[in-house]
Amino acid sequence: LKFINSCVSGCLGEIFELKAELNSDKKEKKKEAVKKVIASMTVGKDVSALFPDVVNCMQTDNLELKKLVYLYLMNYAKSQPDMAIMAVNTFVKDCEDPNPLIRALAVRTMGCIRVDKITEYLCEPLRKCLKDEDPYVRKTAAVCVAKLHDINAQLVEDQGFLDTLKDLISDSNPMVVANAVAALSEIAESHPNSNLLDLNPQTINKLLTALNECTEWGQIFILDCLANYTPRDDRESQSICERVTPRLSHANSAVVLSAVKVLMKFMEMLPKDLDYYGTLLKKLAPPLVTLLSAEPELQYVALRNINLIVQKRPEILKHEMKVFFVKYNDPIYVKLEKLDIMIRLASQANIAQVLAELKEYATEVDVDFVRKAVRAIGRCAIKVEQSAERCVSTLLDLIQTKVNYVVQEKKLKLDDEYCNELVQLQLLTAIVKLFLKKPTETQELVQQVLSLATQDSDNPDLRDRGYIYWRLLSTDPVAAKEVVLAEKPLISEETDLIEPTLLEELICHIGTLASVYHKPPSAFVEGSRGVQHKRIPARAGSPDVGQSGPSEAPPAVIPSQGDLLGDLLNLDLAPPAATVPSVQPSMQMGAMDLLGGGLDSLVCSSPAASRSVWLAAMKAKGLEISGTFARRGGIIQMDLSLTNKAMSVMTDFAIQFNRNSFGLSPAGALQVLTPLSPNQTIDVSLPLSMSGPIMKMEPLNNLQVAVKNNIDVFYFSCQYPLSLLFVEDGKMERQVFLATWKDIPNDNEAQFQIKDIHLNSDAASNKLQGSNIFTIAKRTVEGQDMLYQSVKLTNGIWVLAEMRIQTGNPNYTEYCILKCIPMIYCNNISQY
Repeated sequence: LKFINSCVSGCLGEIFELKAELNSDKKEKKKEAVKKVIASMTVGKDVSALFPDVVNCMQTDNLELKKLVYLYLMNYAKSQPDMAIMAVNTFVKDCEDPNPLIRALAVRTMGCIRVDKITEYLCEPLRKCLKDEDPYVRKTAAVCVAKLHDINAQLVEDQGFLDTLKDLISDSNPMVVANAVAALSEIAESHPNSNLLDLNPQTINKLLTALNECTEWGQIFILDCLANYTPRDDRESQSICERVTPRLSHANSAVVLSAVKVLMKFMEMLPKDLDYYGTLLKKLAPPLVTLLSAEPELQYVALRNINLIVQKRPEILKHEMKVFFVKYNDPIYVKLEKLDIMIRLASQANIAQVLAELKEYATEVDVDFVRKAVRAIGRCAIKVEQSAERCVSTLLDLIQTKVNYVVQEKKLKLDDEYCNELVQLQLLTAIVKLFLKKPTETQELVQQVLSLATQDSDNPDLRDRGYIYWRLLSTDPVAAKEVVLAEKPLISEETDLIEPTLLEELICHIGTLASVYHKPPSAFVEGSRGVQHKRIPARAGSPDVGQSGPSEAPPAVIPSQGDLLGDLLNLDLAPPAATVPSVQPSMQMGAMDLLGGGLDSLVCSSPAASRSVWLAAMKAKGLEISGTFARRGGIIQMDLSLTNKAMSVMTDFAIQFNRNSFGLSPAGALQVLTPLSPNQTIDVSLPLSMSGPIMKMEPLNNLQVAVKNNIDVFYFSCQYPLSLLFVEDGKMERQVFLATWKDIPNDNEAQFQIKDIHLNSDAASNKLQGSNIFTIAKRTVEGQDMLYQSVKLTNGIWVLAEMRIQTGNPNYTEYCILKCIPMIYCNNISQY
């Protein structure tokens, strides 16, 4: 009792301390208190008594604190619905916050609080967020509609949210489209006959366009939606297959399986004599083989799906038998699944190879696996009749091993007693059969045998069978004849295949639990959700009704900026680690100077260039990333320093860029070859290419990056110097320069002044040439040196410059004129 009292007193004391800290005037102290509350909540302690104090902390501009408070609300709002109403005003206010991350966070949290009293206040903020100018807010609001529908379906329909959700399918941002599709698909599962998605050729074209640009999980949502569409004819089916096929090379196995599902379904509508049909069969094999190089758990999922595919279309993998050979370190569940697929792919062409492999397996130490391997030899004899003699020969060779469980599987013989019991059972059945065929001649024999089986035998199996036969014969001889003399089913490999109708349904569920269980969703999903039966469309003719257009070519101009870097795994996108203010060019001192300190930052090839912290450890669970950019030998390099400030080892690093103004993308994988131990720093140089997707960023040189490791996915934003993009062959011929200068209109000029430059014209020219800014000509007019220069960007755009230097002034003042088409490059380059 004394111990219990002391524990209660300790808990009350801790609550009292947290309460005092939550009401502190110091922001940091308040944030630390909320972190302690969340930590207590995470380990299962009841901190609901602090609800009003935590809610009071919502009134803050600190995004981290606001996230913690929202997390607490989601956990306790259901048990404290009356108190949760206190937070409504803050939610509504946050939905109109200038920061899109806070707007998205507010609407997401309101959708996760399953309290009816709050639901009615959610409608108006949700309506605004669905039409928000920021795509990140719109995509979050789309998911919120599905959550709200789960709480109150009628309210969603009455408020017109379903129609708004349908409109988002036409959104310009691919992630918004993907989330709208995901939300509508989830809602449609609970209303199978509602036809919410209303798939038609126009909608399908929008989804296929978004498919190329959204994140991997967004691609899965869209592909699953495409799988529910039935093309009008074989031409449309082929068009969709052509645009989905590139997804087969995706690194995410879920994307690959979803793409395979779409292709397997739409292949049914393609004529088998079509050249594209054969090409598609060849393209399906490599991605399926690649899936088998993953972890054992993923291998098993892949093998279960491949088992279905092989039953439907064995020709896809008929030349890939070797990849299904068992490895010594495979788990037993992977071994057994590979064995099953080997039998399904066995043919006259590869039977010798298969039997040699099975013979090896029969000498393993795992008893269950050996038994299945031996049975597999028998199944091969049934499937490939021409090889029956070779299979028997293989079995006879294995009998010579005299291994008990091997011999048992083939001869069903362990000792004489067991053999006698089997013989007695067979003799009993044979005599009853003989009696049913010749009753007058064998009546005395059958009575004698049945008497021995039921009265004198000690074998319970023999005695039970004797009684069954006796009762059958004495009560209904006709029924006995139907049972005992019934025609036995033909021994065939087909008996082990999944029933065709079920197989078609499972093919439509590739990549889901149904394809792993080999059962339809209705067999293991409770309630009405997810039990809609799907079928592969029947092969039809190809009437010339119409044809989907080819895949649209990417636009030649830079598209407008879409959403922030799409977050993998639907994680919150942290704000950029650092931002550089955009400086507008002007006729006065408007620009970062080219020739003073600004030039030193411009010439980024120096190995001693200082590295900026792009991602702080506190925002990335202990991973700190700092870096800089350099151009070496014509190749752009991203020099990174990865520091582990956590307590655990970090591995499996990968990097990905969002679309950007110049198509910067990693030219290879992030080469972190050794695990990153705590307090260790690794320097990595990542070569970059210019072959990535293009999207105009603001500012133009903004780069959004995602870095993944074994802990999580982290995001940051950095800015690269535009001089990285100045190529080495940027020196224009004089005549071409003169003609180009005249052709560019004055509207495409940017003029600015640079002061306090302690360089003459020759020194300035030499220094700028180090950054691939080339001087084409020089002349002196009225005491001023005039330098005419050219710069060529990686995308082929030329920028021409005229620089005037007042040589008589000890503190040189320079005037610069930039001319370029399009004008945006002048405005941005003038900052450097």
